Amino acid sequence: MGKAVLIKDLTEPSSAGEAKTTTIRIGGMDCADCAAKLEKRVNANPQVERVMLNFGAAKLEVTHRGSAAEIIDIIEEQGYHARLEGTRTNEEAEASFWKTNKYVVSTLVSGIMAGLAVILKHLVGLPESMVNPIFITGIVLGAYLPAKSGWSMLVKGRQLDMNVLMTIAAIGAVGIGQFEEGAVVVFLFSLGNALQGYTLDKTRNSIQALMELSPKEALVRRNQQEMLLSVDELHIGDTIIVRPGERIPMDGRIVGGASTVNQAPITGESLPVEKQVGDEVFAGSINERGSLDIEVTKLAKDNTMARIIHLVEEAQGQRAPSQQFVDKFARYYTPLVILAAVLVAILPTLFFQQPFDKWFYEALAMLLVACPCALVISTPVSIVSAIGSAARNGVLIKGGAYLEETGALSVIAFDKTGTLTQGKPRVTNIVPLNGCNEHEILTLAAAIESRSEHPLAEAIVDYTQGQGIEIPPVNQFETMLGQGARAEVNDRKYYIGKVSFFQEKEFSLASVEEVIKKLQLEGKTVTVLGDEEKILGLIAIADVLRDNSQQTMGQLKKVGIKKLIMLTGDNVRTAHAMASQVGMDEVKADLLPEDKVEAIKALLAENPKVAMVGDGINDAPAMAMATVGIAMGAAGTDTALETADIALMTDDLSKLPYAIKLSRQTLRIIKQNIVFALLIKGFILLLVIPGWLTLWLAIVGDMGSSLLVTFNGMRLLRYNRG
Repeated sequence: MGKAVLIKDLTEPSSAGEAKTTTIRIGGMDCADCAAKLEKRVNANPQVERVMLNFGAAKLEVTHRGSAAEIIDIIEEQGYHARLEGTRTNEEAEASFWKTNKYVVSTLVSGIMAGLAVILKHLVGLPESMVNPIFITGIVLGAYLPAKSGWSMLVKGRQLDMNVLMTIAAIGAVGIGQFEEGAVVVFLFSLGNALQGYTLDKTRNSIQALMELSPKEALVRRNQQEMLLSVDELHIGDTIIVRPGERIPMDGRIVGGASTVNQAPITGESLPVEKQVGDEVFAGSINERGSLDIEVTKLAKDNTMARIIHLVEEAQGQRAPSQQFVDKFARYYTPLVILAAVLVAILPTLFFQQPFDKWFYEALAMLLVACPCALVISTPVSIVSAIGSAARNGVLIKGGAYLEETGALSVIAFDKTGTLTQGKPRVTNIVPLNGCNEHEILTLAAAIESRSEHPLAEAIVDYTQGQGIEIPPVNQFETMLGQGARAEVNDRKYYIGKVSFFQEKEFSLASVEEVIKKLQLEGKTVTVLGDEEKILGLIAIADVLRDNSQQTMGQLKKVGIKKLIMLTGDNVRTAHAMASQVGMDEVKADLLPEDKVEAIKALLAENPKVAMVGDGINDAPAMAMATVGIAMGAAGTDTALETADIALMTDDLSKLPYAIKLSRQTLRIIKQNIVFALLIKGFILLLVIPGWLTLWLAIVGDMGSSLLVTFNGMRLLRYNRG
């Protein structure tokens, strides 16, 4: 039923001459080298303008003209399953791997036939004339799908893949009378591909499975009535009701009730978080205690979890530097091995009077070693596993390149406010001057700062409102980036900002210089309020360090970071007071956003790899300049998710050492995989010299090396923060 609907949708042509982009999910994609050849095969179609294959996520994005049915047909001709993104039926979603993998049937059939024939030949003692037809039947039935895929690739794609090489080897084995080995080769080939497909699908589904955590239905209150609706029917502004113990179905804002919420799938936090009216919640998190009324703020397709999964899949599709090197190597490796196989088949007979059958057999075995799948897959399976593991621990890494770069970092620069500190400063001191009182200072300061989004401005506004003071309206508000602001209150112009801002305007601060110095030595930021003639007062604001800031800096030193530096727009005294508490090596203060960019440039001139950690918004230019930009508290923040190379989903700095250790472990596993693949392939090829290479040994070595690097890479899925 689902298939019929899918075909109907696919066969609808696009507008005449109009190109469109279609995303296709592919099932059974277990060989990276074969997948690359499929990409070229699709790209060869005259209706196709652009193809981008994401092996890690097993999906194809193709820009084409005409119907997508033709693209689906090309993919399925190669033996893969294909469906449009978003068209998966419930039956397909619930079907087990063993019902959908194309190699399961061929493995069972070829295994049963080969096993039966071996028993009849060696235990029962039947003659070869009776047993060989059973071997041949197993070869034909087991090799049918690979042969069909290989033939299509050879004829229409003009490319050799592992299916072609295996088919040639099986036919050659039959041709020289090696029926038993041919049957065993077909069985081992199918078994290896089935197991590899299973492990790769498990890796890919480790992230996609998070989407299943979000409920498909929600209890909605509309027009004073409660009704159960599909999440796809909900609109922004709807109010949903989530009872204790239920999963939250949509991203939203709490408008009624209070509870603790377990949001580990989004942020990786191990402990539930207290939530009350005004707080944001994410789809897929669990409401633990009280009933919550939640106003929907994002559609189902745009919620934080959906965006994370999309970004992770995009990251898994990006080629890391090590993968690019391996891909280049593999392009030369395959034709060289095939050429060597041809020479092995011909030269011993021509020049050394060796029997042709023996060396033709050795050449067939070499063909089975020619596929570089184990080598090509050594890097992407590790990258996919590492990025998936990081995402489940609340660290979103935007690509393999950033994963590798993180492991090579030597210097990390930190913004102060909201990064090293809690980002929620509070007013600690009010110093009235020139006849003003505290009430007047707070009224004027809060009026101007009510138009600002800076954390210090919010602290002043919150403190003023907490004192029960009414905040008057302002006119002609204007902000001076990184310095302060000015506005009219009750038809008079006032200024508020840094000490340096007033010094540049040549206001006299001599009478309060000692007071300012004392407050700054206490680690407080001093904000000055004045009119066009004089200073009216000082407001001291303090921010406190995050609980784990000092501990994290120590951990970063232990993992080999050579220099930790604070880049802040705050004054020198406050910056140094904070830096000494947290354990920074260097401090640069009084920096505007452009100054931070210059500071990162200077660090890069002296150090090979530099990271910038900030809030993902006001530090974006410096983050973009750094080798790796890392955003804090990105959960639910679209800007941070889009601009950062790495996003820490919560404000937990301890995830930074974890990300560095994960990166280094990933690089170690990639190197191990490359060495394993090359050693195994090299050992197998050396067996040709004495003539010891057999078909079954070749296929065991090839598939075994592929499974070995896959399982080794999958260890990263279990890498935790310990």
